[in-house]
Amino acid sequence: MFTKIALAIAFSPRMEALICEAKRLKDIFEAELILIHVGDRLPENESALDKIIQKHDINKEKVKIFWEKGNPAKKILHVCKEENVDLLVAGALKTEGFFKYYIGSVARKIIRKASCSVLMLIEPMENPTSFDKVVINGTQHDQTPYVIQQGLDWCKKDKAKQVFIANEIKMYGMQMATAGEGGEGEISSTRRKLVAEEVTYVENILKTLDKGDLKIHIKITCGKWAIELARFASDIKADLLVVGDEGKLGFLDRLFPHDLEDILSDLPCNLLIVKKQ
Repeated sequence: MFTKIALAIAFSPRMEALICEAKRLKDIFEAELILIHVGDRLPENESALDKIIQKHDINKEKVKIFWEKGNPAKKILHVCKEENVDLLVAGALKTEGFFKYYIGSVARKIIRKASCSVLMLIEPMENPTSFDKVVINGTQHDQTPYVIQQGLDWCKKDKAKQVFIANEIKMYGMQMATAGEGGEGEISSTRRKLVAEEVTYVENILKTLDKGDLKIHIKITCGKWAIELARFASDIKADLLVVGDEGKLGFLDRLFPHDLEDILSDLPCNLLIVKKQ
């Protein structure tokens, strides 16, 4: 699934935990590890990094370290492109004084412009564990079969214990149902039909994929997909949320945030954004 995993590092208190998380992923995917730091290459920083690598038994000969100067987002993206990175790992930020995690401006640029998948970690640990409870976005979109496939492949590798695929009833369908003169019984019948259609959509995708021994649950919500997806992930205390890339952003998208922004501005858990290279 991933042959090259890159980690964007800063010399902050969370750096060691992020390196440990990246090492765990490197091991389960049998991938090469690339570390990228944008900033001064100071002797004390090199020494600190070497100590962490040795402490956690990371074979330094199998780790590439890049020391870059310049615009952080541009430099990180450049290294990822030059090295054909499959997955870029970075840490999310916590709002001061609030239990709320969000994506900073540099990370947003990386997410939007990266050609590889991106994993944002909200609480990296020095003794990382697998993501046991995973939610995958099943909203109808051209890329959804690929997102579900990638999500399941991740879950099989990481031995996830619970997997949820969340899809939503299309709001226009509910609006049409409630706009008519039918009674509550007709509205309920329409809702059941819409739910059944969304379940069938996901089930048809699953028929074509190798699910292994995963226990998969289909969850249908009603509302704006990103908000409902984040709410569901938060309610069940998910470890990982898997979504697809929304593609290139045009002028209007810069003025009016994409639905994905609803997730990026208040992360419910770790977030994997799948991109098809």
